[in-house]
Amino acid sequence: MADERDDVASELGRVRDEAQAGATHAAPADLAAPPAPAMPPVPPRRLEEMPEPAASPAAPDATAVNSTWPAEPGPARGLAAWLRRGLERLLGGRFEAQREWNAHQVRLDNELLRYVDDRFAATHRHYDRVLGREGQRLDEIDARHVLLEKELAAHVRDLVRRIDVVLGESVRGRAALEFALEDLRARLARLEEALRRRA
Repeated sequence: MADERDDVASELGRVRDEAQAGATHAAPADLAAPPAPAMPPVPPRRLEEMPEPAASPAAPDATAVNSTWPAEPGPARGLAAWLRRGLERLLGGRFEAQREWNAHQVRLDNELLRYVDDRFAATHRHYDRVLGREGQRLDEIDARHVLLEKELAAHVRDLVRRIDVVLGESVRGRAALEFALEDLRARLARLEEALRRRA
């Protein structure tokens, strides 16, 4: 029984020494002292502190296409005006079809430009929401890590205190056992002496 207690006491002493040595390497402060305050999480930067985003490229200018889509030549006089009227009579349907196609093409170009602008704006809004949400989650994770760090440090200090208490109890128990053993030896010696006198 005494050997088992000695083994437990020596093992607890070894564990305590390792814990204290690890704590000494980590931080030279006394183990019973309260922990040093943990570094607070870095707060997210406000929008005013963020660097200015790079300027977006300018959208293409569709003014020239919008103003010249009918493809009408300037006013003509004399022979050129007479020839023009003749060609318009002969090819009027083709000219009208070309003007109609030009109008459709210009409308399509304008709609494509609007679509691209709207799509870019929607994409930026989406990624702003995603980045904001992820930034908030990272801040919450940092806060949880700080709390876990404090709880772990408190747990290690409590464990070291418990080991000290157990070691103190085992030392006191050993001293009591040694005292009882000495008392038993003394009584045994007295009994032997009394038996020798009777003999």
